[in-house]
Amino acid sequence: MSSPSPVQIREANAHLAALHRRVADLEQKLEAAENTVREQAESLIRKDEQLRAATQEIAENKDREISYLHDKLCQSEESIQKYQHVVKEKDSLIGQLQHRCQLLDNICKSRPLLDSMLAQMAEAERMGPIIDLCKSTADTSLTDGESNCSPSGLSNHKDFSLSEDDVDDQELDGVVFGTTV
Repeated sequence: MSSPSPVQIREANAHLAALHRRVADLEQKLEAAENTVREQAESLIRKDEQLRAATQEIAENKDREISYLHDKLCQSEESIQKYQHVVKEKDSLIGQLQHRCQLLDNICKSRPLLDSMLAQMAEAERMGPIIDLCKSTADTSLTDGESNCSPSGLSNHKDFSLSEDDVDDQELDGVVFGTTV
């Protein structure tokens, strides 16, 4: 084998120098690419951490809002139950008041009849006891001697009194009763 010629050595050296430059250039590009990839990876890691934090915050806000709405729903349901109970009580009271109103209406409709009856009872009290002139005729007209309407049953004319005021106020015997509200 023969030794290479100086031209071949120069060409080989030039070729090696070019390869060396090419390797150095590729190493620089590789290092730049690695730096870019590293920066992108770090950027992705930061963005991922930010997204996780944002997702966590959204989840916590969602959970807080769900808890708040659940509490509000429970309070609303309690309020509804209370209001329904109050409505039932009011309905019961309305029913009682309607019944009493009906009773008062009936009493007011019957008032003239009651006033007339009271006036007649007062007149009967003013008349006093019946004088026993025809005792034998009155006794034969009754079928039983126990009747409250017999002249002997009227001997105590205060049985017709409606209150103790009538007993106390003897002066009112001559007064005619009227309607009062």
